[in-house]
Amino acid sequence: MTADDFREQHKKRLSWMPWLYFSLKDKHKAWALPWQTDIQTRLMQLETVHIGSQCFVAPEAELFAEPGRDIRIGNQCMIAAGVFIHGPVEMGDEVAINHGSSLDGGRVGIKIGSRTRIANNVTIYAFNHGMTPDEPIYTQKVSSKGIVIGEDVWIGAQAGIVDGVTIGNHAVVGMGAIVTRDVAPYSIVAGNPARPIGDRRDKK
Repeated sequence: MTADDFREQHKKRLSWMPWLYFSLKDKHKAWALPWQTDIQTRLMQLETVHIGSQCFVAPEAELFAEPGRDIRIGNQCMIAAGVFIHGPVEMGDEVAINHGSSLDGGRVGIKIGSRTRIANNVTIYAFNHGMTPDEPIYTQKVSSKGIVIGEDVWIGAQAGIVDGVTIGNHAVVGMGAIVTRDVAPYSIVAGNPARPIGDRRDKK
């Protein structure tokens, strides 16, 4: 095995566990920072994507943003491998989106507050199809109300969030929960459909 082999393996590790990027030793930063600069610069040239400072975007992530459907990423955000994002999507600072998650902003968009953590394989879709029985689903009009996720929110693995939902600041969405209605600040919700099961302020 050569030094290049180990470097490529390290890149793969960072792509799937991007929080490690923010604690790299100087000897690894020497190659990791230019690597990320190249990835992010190319992405911003190809798509209507705006990326803040000190971010990590895995090369295996897929971000698509046409004019008018921008993706705006704040500072110190991380986007892991296998993530799909279609704008409009706006993130605050220190947002993490872990591997395999899928976000589509529909027409109105998805807004994610600062310091929010989205675990792996989460689905967030800010649109919906019409469902009248006299027309095939795929030909029906698509509606979009938008999704708002507050600051310091934790969304557990394999959760789903449907169009029109607002999740308040400091809330927690349990693993596998399907969120179909608004979630109050500090609330802990779980289940399908998601229902309140606790309050973060009681966890002291």
